Amino acid sequence: MRLPLLAALATGIALPALANSWDDTVAAAKGQTVYWNAWGGDERTNDFIAWASGQLEAEYGITIQQVKLTDTAEAVTRVIAEKAAGQTEGGSVDMIWINGANFLSMKQQGLLLGPFLSDLPNAKYLDLSEGSAAVVDFTIATEGYESPWRLAKFVLTYDSARVAEPPKSMAALLDWSTASPGRFTHPAVSNFMGATFLKQALIELTPDASVLQGEATDEAFETATAPLWAWYDELRPTLWREGSTFPENESILQQMLNDGEVDFAMAFDPAAAAAAVERGLLPETVRSYAPEGGSIGNISFVAIPFNAANKEGAMVVANFLLDPATQAKAQDITVLGSYSVLDPAKLDDAARAAFAALPSSPALPTNEELGRTLNEPHPSWMTRIAEEWARRYTE
Repeated sequence: MRLPLLAALATGIALPALANSWDDTVAAAKGQTVYWNAWGGDERTNDFIAWASGQLEAEYGITIQQVKLTDTAEAVTRVIAEKAAGQTEGGSVDMIWINGANFLSMKQQGLLLGPFLSDLPNAKYLDLSEGSAAVVDFTIATEGYESPWRLAKFVLTYDSARVAEPPKSMAALLDWSTASPGRFTHPAVSNFMGATFLKQALIELTPDASVLQGEATDEAFETATAPLWAWYDELRPTLWREGSTFPENESILQQMLNDGEVDFAMAFDPAAAAAAVERGLLPETVRSYAPEGGSIGNISFVAIPFNAANKEGAMVVANFLLDPATQAKAQDITVLGSYSVLDPAKLDDAARAAFAALPSSPALPTNEELGRTLNEPHPSWMTRIAEEWARRYTE
């Protein structure tokens, strides 16, 4: 059965017309298997999706089949191929965990179902005001074609038993790594986490970060990234193995931190280290923090392709992910540790109590410690940074 709080919070939905329409959606979804294409590189996330499947099956007769991706573009490519083949119904992808450039690509090509967010009863718990993080994806207005499900923010993680005072900025990180050669590295830039590390550095080092909110034209890119490459040219020789090779992803980097091979890891989840400590995957001396000037943050979304075979089931899954009790479950560091996307001002007393009762950890930074959230650059910056880094340092 679902958590008791779920049932309590599901009552009293306003707008009867929406409720009637939603009843039809729920009825049509019964018995469907939703093929959720989601990055499969994190065990906690995979376990959470499996838990959600069990809850949905008990409550709605819906099953989630996670299609584990190494790159979201895999699912996007499948939908593109199906459209090209004229397959406008019965598509193989029912729902995608998506962000940024992949969302922009699908939106521009008319590959998404929607807008559907306003049809979800639990959307009432979101801040849907103009410019809110819940309605903007890497500077792109979602316009109801995506539904939020988890909050992400860049943090660095270090072992306090080995590092007394961690560097609080990218300039300070260069100084630290120069004094401690071989003790810092980052995931490969072809990986999202590696590219995010460079974007964080870019925002800190570029003379005018506001230009990053627009498309990366040739002129803007050259001017904005010049300080980044000058900084990285100095940093690279100080990295683990002198920057000749890089861990494939953040999970491998976390293992390297645990093994004492490096002194830092990084994540786009402020609770990742606390959850790893809880599971015995990192020592209790690790701590996570955000750079003092703020860190890149965004909301992760789910979207439904235009030709999804089980679109009603996908909508029910998206709505379930927004339930306050589901969000509280996800924020529990013993489960997933993913910060909630909901607007606290829109929660009732029972929901607030559920969040207040969640376990804490010395490795878990407070909202105050996380500081200011820096806006993601336009998706074109991530693409060009990865390409330019590869050209400069691997060719």
